Amino acid sequence: MKSKITITEIADKCGVSVSTVSRVLNNSPSVSPKKRALIQQIIDEYNYTPSVFARGMVNHKTKNIGVILPDITNPYFASLFLQIESFALKNMYATILFNTMFARNPDKYDTPLSEEDYFKIILEKQVDGVLILGGQIDKDDVPVNFIHALNQLHKSVPVVIVGSRIDGCECLFVERNSRQGVTSIVNHFIALGHERIGFVGGEPGIRITSSRIEAFKQTMKAYHHDVNDSYIVTSDYYAPDGYSAMNQLLDQNSGKLPTAIIAINDMVALGAIRAMKDRGLDCPSDIAIASCDQFPHSDYSIPRLTSMDLHNEYLGRMAVMQLISAINGSEEAISINHMPELIIRESCGATRR
Repeated sequence: MKSKITITEIADKCGVSVSTVSRVLNNSPSVSPKKRALIQQIIDEYNYTPSVFARGMVNHKTKNIGVILPDITNPYFASLFLQIESFALKNMYATILFNTMFARNPDKYDTPLSEEDYFKIILEKQVDGVLILGGQIDKDDVPVNFIHALNQLHKSVPVVIVGSRIDGCECLFVERNSRQGVTSIVNHFIALGHERIGFVGGEPGIRITSSRIEAFKQTMKAYHHDVNDSYIVTSDYYAPDGYSAMNQLLDQNSGKLPTAIIAINDMVALGAIRAMKDRGLDCPSDIAIASCDQFPHSDYSIPRLTSMDLHNEYLGRMAVMQLISAINGSEEAISINHMPELIIRESCGATRR
């Protein structure tokens, strides 16, 4: 069996340059038939399989894309990244993950690098494009210097952001439908006879929190139901935050509790249900709960969680398609039809027959 050979060794054996070998590997017509036959003979003799890097030498593409996200431990970002990675591989692109930990407690996690620092690092990795999933771009008030850093990055390589469009940002955007899910849950609860509805979780000052609370209030008002501000308790996006938010809500409304709660995501919903249980309350008979953002395995909790399926597989596919299109020279925005789907389970007090 022949030993493994490199593209440089093939070039040496054929007396040609590495770029000439690379042109043969990429089926470029700019190689004479005689040289092509000789190079192909060596390739076949050693059963050489070209690397992605070798294929990219002619067109100056590495077939790598960078993905920047604020917290890989958050199931939303983890599941979205897996969908991006899977679809990218189908298109022969490798993904390099940059987990900034921007969303985690700085007292618990040492995060000496800013997101702008990661922009510099990612260019050193010679990626063809960058996907950004959350972070500072999700703030209600995005710092001007951060937008400038994004624009500078976009001048070097195409940048696609999964999130709401920002004034002054020149990057491409794949926008989630962050409001429809809340509206659907409110409609569902009201159809079940609930009027006193609350909202827990989500970090203040973050767009996804602000837009969902605004959608909650607007839908309640459309039904001519009062919005009790003490029924709205923000915190963060993790189970302990749901636990603390629900305890706060129960403490400040002991006289008249809501009959239904909307949680920002499944982790917050689980924390809220645990808090209820510790206070002697049952979900859904005492307080029904539904989540704005379904995570994997919500069908295995007790009770099974009613959640909005955001269809991350679709978001991930559209984000990769937009980025590959930009890498290939087109910056025309791809139109997406992102419609979350309400999955009715036990925690809302109703199951689909």
